[in-house]
Amino acid sequence: MSTNTRSFAAVVVAAGKGLRAEQRVPKQFAMWRGKPVVRHSVEALLEAGADPVVIAIPPGGEALAAAALADLPVRFVTGGATRQQSVLAALESVGEAATVLIHDAARPGLPRSVIERLLAALDDYPGAIPVLPVVDSLAIAQGTIMAGVADRETLRRVQTPQTFRFPDILAAHRAWAGEAGAGDDAQVLAAHGGTVALVDGDEALKKLTFAGDFVDDLPSVRTGSGFDVHRLAAGEELWLCGIQLDHPFGLAGHSDADVGIHAVVDAILGAVGAGDIGQHFPPSDPQWKGARSSRFLEHAIGLAAEAGYRVGNLDVTLICEAPKIGPHRDAMRARLAELAGTDASAVNVKATTTEGLGFTGRGEGIAAQAVATMIRHS
Repeated sequence: MSTNTRSFAAVVVAAGKGLRAEQRVPKQFAMWRGKPVVRHSVEALLEAGADPVVIAIPPGGEALAAAALADLPVRFVTGGATRQQSVLAALESVGEAATVLIHDAARPGLPRSVIERLLAALDDYPGAIPVLPVVDSLAIAQGTIMAGVADRETLRRVQTPQTFRFPDILAAHRAWAGEAGAGDDAQVLAAHGGTVALVDGDEALKKLTFAGDFVDDLPSVRTGSGFDVHRLAAGEELWLCGIQLDHPFGLAGHSDADVGIHAVVDAILGAVGAGDIGQHFPPSDPQWKGARSSRFLEHAIGLAAEAGYRVGNLDVTLICEAPKIGPHRDAMRARLAELAGTDASAVNVKATTTEGLGFTGRGEGIAAQAVATMIRHS
């Protein structure tokens, strides 16, 4: 629960494209340390007592935002062409509030102590922002030439969240006449005549900007395992590791029942902490009836990429009495490598029997187990 005595609303700006981060989705919805980026700070705000929490999202971003913030008591507004326009739309949606805290979704590390310092500063000022000192020497550039130096003692690095008395910042945004969007909300308040206090920021509030920001904190290698079983039945096609085999019996299942790929999918999902194949492709969902398992593997590879990983190697064991796997091994390796976006040398497929024991020994079904080693993107 919150320890501050000042109630406050919160606006989280999550309406940008985040192209420099090179993620498959806008960076605010990409995975970072096990959660979507935006979810980290929203959870911190809710824990600190923010009510309401309004999220400015990009046009058409409703599904991504709903998935990233599932089960959290927030509401969405569609952002504008600039950050300032997005903030104004969110402020208009807040309703009645005495205080509002405005935060960039791309800063997921939000310490409670910063929130407390910002709220306390509003006792004396209409606005407050967290700042950090500038530690490097600064040069004034004229093209590629140093034209002068700047006094770092008078400069500060500005972070978010920024907090304001709600009527003041709403009036300032409504009155904003800048031709270009404002860099932050402190600029908007200052342009409207408001005084902005400076409080100590925190290095934890680092902004995620580039692709490297999503991988530097990750372990270099992660491993997952997968296991799957399907029964053999007459009248079914037999798909194993992405290729179709000529055999009197096929594997029965909701999809094409490719046990090899299913085991690989579970191994990859396990390595990146993304659940299991049944969560992503439930057999109760009719859209996956007869679906090719290659789609499942491509989806798992995509999730791994969002988490910052690619395939290092795959090792698959097929457990069956028939068909013989040896003649098809190279084709299976090539197909799995193609789907996984790696070289065939990083994929191994092998087979074993259970010496006539159990359901595989009796020819009633085929089992597969897989191990996936995922390595961090360089």
